[in-house]
Amino acid sequence: ILLSGGDIALAGAIKGKVLCKGLRDSRDAVVYLENVPGQFPAPKQPAEIDQVKMVFIPHVLPVLVGTAVKFLNSDPVLHNVYTPSKAGDRFNLGTWPKGQSKSYTFDKAGEVRLLCNVHPEMEAWVVVLSNPYFAKTAPDGSYSIANVPAGKYSLKVWHEKLKFPPQE
Repeated sequence: ILLSGGDIALAGAIKGKVLCKGLRDSRDAVVYLENVPGQFPAPKQPAEIDQVKMVFIPHVLPVLVGTAVKFLNSDPVLHNVYTPSKAGDRFNLGTWPKGQSKSYTFDKAGEVRLLCNVHPEMEAWVVVLSNPYFAKTAPDGSYSIANVPAGKYSLKVWHEKLKFPPQE
């Protein structure tokens, strides 16, 4: 992954582009700041991941610690959501039919790999972050993090297949 244009604008926005070499595009990387001081309450509304045509939508979901995620099943078959990841406490929500949903609250920072034990080809990621200063890249790799408080931070990039060194 190459990061370019990490300009810090006077308005407090960090914008740039992540290039995922060797992949068809640069979507689904999560760009985030580390060590931002403060308390950041989780959103009251849950985030959502749907299961449509045997695929988790979205494939990557960045959230703030304490965020509840509602898992929907829009397929005409049974689905399950579980994780082997420590950051997700290795939860297993069981199996449920079309039109129903189950929720889980992500209380620990880290990457959480989601799987369906009914359909082993299904996989998604929840990236749980300690502050709200993050963005998911567009297909062209562009991102923007708004309202960043003044300070010196470490800018990091998470991607399910690639590694990237942090930048100050």
